Amino acid sequence: MMSDQQHKKPQTSDPLHGLSLEKILLALVDRYGWEELGGRIDIKCFNIDPSIKSSLTFLRKTPWARSKVEELFVNMSDD
Repeated sequence: MMSDQQHKKPQTSDPLHGLSLEKILLALVDRYGWEELGGRIDIKCFNIDPSIKSSLTFLRKTPWARSKVEELFVNMSDD
């Protein structure tokens, strides 16, 4: 017989659930490096004197750029 835990479904199907923007950005930089990340998403904070802090500041104020970063993260395993 299955326990109650086995019957429960995940609370969300959102692959970003529980991940901070900082963790997402750190994973992308670790995977691609700043140069390739700037090539994939052409924004100044990735291409000119990049840092986690400046990128987070920009991405938090710029929804279209944040969406591109989140989309790249979700599709990262497809590379």
